[in-house]
Amino acid sequence: MILYEYPLNERTRTYLRLEHLLKRLGVLVPREHPLDHHHALQTLFEILEVGARADLKSEILKDLERHKQQFEGWRGNPAISEAALDHVIGQIDRCYGALRDDEGRPGHALGGVEWLQSVRNRIVIPGGTCAFDLPAYHDWQHRPAAERQADLARWAQEVACLAEPVQLLLQLLRESAVAQKVYATQGQFQQNLPQSRTFQLLRVWIDPALQLIPEISGNRLLVSVRLLRRGEAGKLEHAADAEAELELHLCA
Repeated sequence: MILYEYPLNERTRTYLRLEHLLKRLGVLVPREHPLDHHHALQTLFEILEVGARADLKSEILKDLERHKQQFEGWRGNPAISEAALDHVIGQIDRCYGALRDDEGRPGHALGGVEWLQSVRNRIVIPGGTCAFDLPAYHDWQHRPAAERQADLARWAQEVACLAEPVQLLLQLLRESAVAQKVYATQGQFQQNLPQSRTFQLLRVWIDPALQLIPEISGNRLLVSVRLLRRGEAGKLEHAADAEAELELHLCA
């Protein structure tokens, strides 16, 4: 089954983008080829771009505090393990403290590294990091892999304060899922959302054997899945004849 996730608000969209980029960075840094480390730097700059929002840090802290209050309210419930509650609340407290104590925006210290800024300014230009443009960068790419890995690990540490909180918030969000099996007819599925809950994330699983691609849209009132099929020359077309069962999770 292939999983597709669709954010139902801007904050969740930002969290998913950060998770995607942080995972990619984690894969690229341990590799040894200079090209992998070029893409690791590019990914680091993308994380800095996403994390540059002035209100991002405060939003994460508010979400962590909201979850903590929710879990604290479950104390004394005989159906819930106190040990499990203590573990989750401990995770939240650790993430909250680390992010709160990190001064300024995540990664702000990297702005003072002139060499990195010169690479960041050129990397958005097609071919802008050629040796004749950035000889110092060309030299860095020819240094031993272990040295490059150490540099990247040190720079990545400047955004590490985002990694655990975002991962924890998305984990808690996904675990809140209301699961259901639904059936798409004529390549289309649509559902009104109950107004008693504010859903933040839609997760859709689809069997790859169907060779269908879901085009998802949604907001706090409605979610819609339109099934597409690859046509000639790879063009995506509405699969109006498709009948398919989907597994759908709404996460609040």
